[in-house]
Amino acid sequence: QVQLVESGGGYVQAGGSLRLSCAASGGIFSTIMGWYRQAPGKQRELVASITSGGGANYADSVKGRFTISRDNAKNSVYLQMNSLKPEDTAVYYCNADRIFFMGGFKYDCWGQGTRVTVSS
Repeated sequence: QVQLVESGGGYVQAGGSLRLSCAASGGIFSTIMGWYRQAPGKQRELVASITSGGGANYADSVKGRFTISRDNAKNSVYLQMNSLKPEDTAVYYCNADRIFFMGGFKYDCWGQGTRVTVSS
């Protein structure tokens, strides 16, 4: 079964850092991968995305603080979050546009979410 498995969330004070990881288990290759977040009472928003070739895109609110990267050999994507602010508090979700496996692909895959809490 193809699924995205996230790890790395937690509790940190403002100014601190966290690194999120997401592995596409059961898959061979993923196209665009990204991180979204949803804060209480707000809509889910794109944080950052990265193509298979390494081209990255960031939300304005995280530019200069967050870095997205991926390891195609491990079919994984990461989010390094530095200089965290209380407004970064949210549940973070990993997403893959398409995950290819033997015999097919799965479209628009989501992880279960990992919670990030930043205290002031």
